[in-house]
Amino acid sequence: MLKHSTRRWLAGLGVAGALVAASATPAVAEEPGDELLLYANNVLVAPGGEARSVTLYAFAEVLPEKLTLTIDRGKVDGFAEVVLGDRMPGCTEAGPVITCALDGTEITDYLVNLNVTAKDSAAPGDRGELALSVAAKGMPTATARSTIEVGEGVDLKAERSLELAGDPGATVKAPLTVANVGESRARGAVLLLATTPGLTPARRHSNCSYLSEFGSNFAQCHFDEELPPGAALQLNDSSALTIASDAWAPGRQYGQAIWFAKGDWEQFIADFSGADWEKGSGSALKLVPAPASRARAVKQTDKDTTNNVAEIDATVTGDQRADVAAGGAEVVGAAGRTVTAKVGFVNNGPAAVNSYAPGELLTGALVTVPAGATVVDAPEQCSPGTAEEPTGWYGEPGGRVYFCEWFELLHKGESAVFEFGFRIDEVGGAPGSVRLLHFGPGEPGQAADLNPENDTAALVVKAATGGGGGGGNGGDDPELPITGESTGLIAGLGGLLLVAGAGGYLVAKRRRTRFVA
Repeated sequence: MLKHSTRRWLAGLGVAGALVAASATPAVAEEPGDELLLYANNVLVAPGGEARSVTLYAFAEVLPEKLTLTIDRGKVDGFAEVVLGDRMPGCTEAGPVITCALDGTEITDYLVNLNVTAKDSAAPGDRGELALSVAAKGMPTATARSTIEVGEGVDLKAERSLELAGDPGATVKAPLTVANVGESRARGAVLLLATTPGLTPARRHSNCSYLSEFGSNFAQCHFDEELPPGAALQLNDSSALTIASDAWAPGRQYGQAIWFAKGDWEQFIADFSGADWEKGSGSALKLVPAPASRARAVKQTDKDTTNNVAEIDATVTGDQRADVAAGGAEVVGAAGRTVTAKVGFVNNGPAAVNSYAPGELLTGALVTVPAGATVVDAPEQCSPGTAEEPTGWYGEPGGRVYFCEWFELLHKGESAVFEFGFRIDEVGGAPGSVRLLHFGPGEPGQAADLNPENDTAALVVKAATGGGGGGGNGGDDPELPITGESTGLIAGLGGLLLVAGAGGYLVAKRRRTRFVA
């Protein structure tokens, strides 16, 4: 059974929702700031199609206690139904206007979700704006607008799954399929591919753009081929995925392929600005007729996005695992001085670790502070307490034991480094330690780590000699090469890619959260 912290690590993994960047922490009891910013996404709907969501977020250093939210549907009432998607007892309706009294102390940025559907009388091309505003005493009224547009409905459908298999380093064909199961001709489509770190597109096609971020690999590919009703097309033979040469084996790599109507893609990607997509330069990826057995003026929107996703499951064959070794430190100083200790672990390979692919090795470190030392500066990846029972927040000083987590992929030779600041209260006390905790395979007869004997290292504070005050850095241990810092909250596909139909949105939140399962 997974330990509590392992479940917390993996709590962000999964696909359902919208493309959302790192989450936020609740507001605290401080004086409200003087700036309130609102964000709301746009949506594209079709008569007879599914409901789409407009979600409103509010950003401030601290939200005021009393807020008044106003939603004016007057300019969309003629062609769209807009209703509250949440149970909100403080709301009233007067004609097209919804007014809600909110408690800002209970809000973590998210304000309200609105469900939007096109009326039967709506016509493709109908367009209007929802007017959204939030007022609070002592602050200027903040406003946002969400564009509601009616498109021509189509219905794209993906194969439910694609199963692949190969050894580390192998390239396998990926004939992903899309069908038009609606009644209208689909004028092109867009494919979004998202995979775990150990599974990457084998080629860089000229009609695709690529991104490796957030601990995942992404590709967006644009196709102009039309799909008449009943047609089924698949990617041509140039479509392939490569299993990383240092992938854990036996193991699994995963991905998702999501098909978008072109109008839906425009809305989805509009708020995904700032990402550094790299355009491919090879031959174009094509859609060709699929075997029978695998069956422009107005924007098009998919009437049913629940069938647009293909799950990719790549079985990695062979036998390739890894040895992860603990790295301790020896720091020197006199009582009353503050010293820095850099501890952690190094991946001796050959397989990569901490990819967050199911069934692979995840490693964290339990750091016990030496007697006579006090933590005055703790790393942002470490929290007081154990993996099962955290007793404080990330980066909180004063603990005696810390559990340190690493959220990024480590290839052979790369290290996770945690930098502690110790105040030396007295010297000569019992040493501390760095002990590795491994989560993952747990299969009978298969060790999770190739060499458990190097999973513990000493953390020692020694008295300065020769009259020096000391201050050592503990970071020059040749067994622990420093290769960088962990910058991500949750690595892996599900951490950031959360897709529930097209017309999604991106909210770049500024504060971090702790995942708890």
